[in-house]
Amino acid sequence: MAVKSGSQKKNKFLGSLFVNGVLILICLVWLVPTLGVFITSFREPEDLFGSGWWTIFPHRTWIETGEIKIDPAVDVNGPIQIEGITSTFEQLRQGVDLEDGRQLTWYGNKRTRLVKVSERRWVGFSTNLTLDNYKNTLTGKPIRYIDASGNEIIRQGNDLGGAFLNSIAVAVPSTIIPILIAAFAAYGFAWMNFPGRKVLFILVIAMIVVPLQLALIPILRDYTKLGLNGTYLAMWLAHTGFGLPLAVYLLFNYIGSLPRDILESAFIDGASHFTIFRSLILPLAVPALASFAIFQFLWVWNDYLVALVFLGDRNRVVTSALAAMVGEKGQDWHLLTSGAFVSMILPLTVFFALQRFFVRGMMAGSVKG
Repeated sequence: MAVKSGSQKKNKFLGSLFVNGVLILICLVWLVPTLGVFITSFREPEDLFGSGWWTIFPHRTWIETGEIKIDPAVDVNGPIQIEGITSTFEQLRQGVDLEDGRQLTWYGNKRTRLVKVSERRWVGFSTNLTLDNYKNTLTGKPIRYIDASGNEIIRQGNDLGGAFLNSIAVAVPSTIIPILIAAFAAYGFAWMNFPGRKVLFILVIAMIVVPLQLALIPILRDYTKLGLNGTYLAMWLAHTGFGLPLAVYLLFNYIGSLPRDILESAFIDGASHFTIFRSLILPLAVPALASFAIFQFLWVWNDYLVALVFLGDRNRVVTSALAAMVGEKGQDWHLLTSGAFVSMILPLTVFFALQRFFVRGMMAGSVKG
């Protein structure tokens, strides 16, 4: 028995080690490029063309320590003797290593007749970071910077700050409205008896499998007739309609699993359905409400298609602004990365604020008995 117990502990330890190792590997695969994008958003534009983001950390690199001027009488088209070695122009362009650890590199074309001398040394953390990338991205003012060739580049900003506010104006009501409606509907389906309840519930749940792309054109025609196209109200109504089926399903599972004794006691005391819903159901359903709030808010915040169809450029949201930046400033990585992290601030805040309810809300109602 002791041998068997020891074998079980060993297998359990190895299994736990394997699972933890895989999870750590997945985290590293996700975090390393994310860290690179984050660091890039703070780097100077001219640094992006000459080195990678990892160079801000301590590392060994070639540091220029001097230069050698080639005599005009030397034929640079043939073998060239420098520092006791003989090399060609092509070899010097690639870099020639000396025995003492130094490296000789030809600078420019043949007419420069200049060779740079470098040594491999350790360098510390780079402090050449700036907040100007975020300032230029958020304000929409003209952007000026120097490229790798020393030329001054002037570009118009994208006013991501205004798009950020537009996204908040769209996402917050588009999250609160379907939650309130779905909570009322889920309570009715779970605890109220009325004709056609099961049929209506099946119809609502069946809407989950209907692609929202099928409804875009009909809704757009109706919005155009009603004069709603390009307004926040159009986005609120569209996201409410698209999000309600899933919201009703999630909240129905949770509200339907609440103890029946609590509701029956409230009915005996003379409480109405609205009083029970307001005083009992809503406080007890906070985990489920928070879970759906995370889903709905992230979906609305990251939505591009619905915003493009119903809003266009009239009230540009973050996703539309980022797409415009990719098209207009695809080579300006310092602006794209800063814009990406601006768009991530609020979704991450919402998730970490509500994540303690997330698993409880998703698992509640899945097992009964």
